[in-house]
Amino acid sequence: MFTGIVEELGIVRTLRLLPDSGKLTLQGKKVLEGTQLGDSIAVNGVCLTVIDQTGDEFTVDVMAETLAKTNLGNLKSGNYVNLERALQLQTRLGGHLVSGHVDGVGRIRRITPWGIAQVFEISALSTLLSFILPKGSIAIDGISLTVIDVEEDYFTVSLIPHTFEETTLGLKKVGSSVNLETDLIGKYVARFMGHKVSTQDSKEDLSLAFLTEHGFV
Repeated sequence: MFTGIVEELGIVRTLRLLPDSGKLTLQGKKVLEGTQLGDSIAVNGVCLTVIDQTGDEFTVDVMAETLAKTNLGNLKSGNYVNLERALQLQTRLGGHLVSGHVDGVGRIRRITPWGIAQVFEISALSTLLSFILPKGSIAIDGISLTVIDVEEDYFTVSLIPHTFEETTLGLKKVGSSVNLETDLIGKYVARFMGHKVSTQDSKEDLSLAFLTEHGFV
């Protein structure tokens, strides 16, 4: 489990793609403090297990499911990635509960300055948008952010200067892909209410009106 508060920017050293998996080697510093083989580190919001560590580099396996559901397969040597170690029980929960299990990939459609902030419009499948609510939480490339608004085929978030400067979102351009993980609690509420939790197209949507009607809002 993670908080969505990025600890540092790591650097991709190598990504070796195999027929049904991949091996990703990254450089980091802070996230390797106290880290042992078998520990979990979120890489752009994807929970991965450390299988090798030498100096300031570590290697993780990337399964076929992960390659299919995230943008990790597009990484190149020298790319920056957001890194976060798994949550400890005594840690302050500065963001929200993030599992590191990405629901799907979105795409940046617009970046607009607004005062000191940068507003990102991000397109996503309707099935993902069903679990995104205004003023709710979402993890974008592993970054815990608050949703501003949700439209028919996209949603918006606002980044303070610190987040823009200290994470990979400050390096992203219009058209870039991002990993999306919708709110964990919202998905459990949807499951409890009998809605299908899926990243595939579905006729069942969890709307703000539905949550209000049933006392969740």
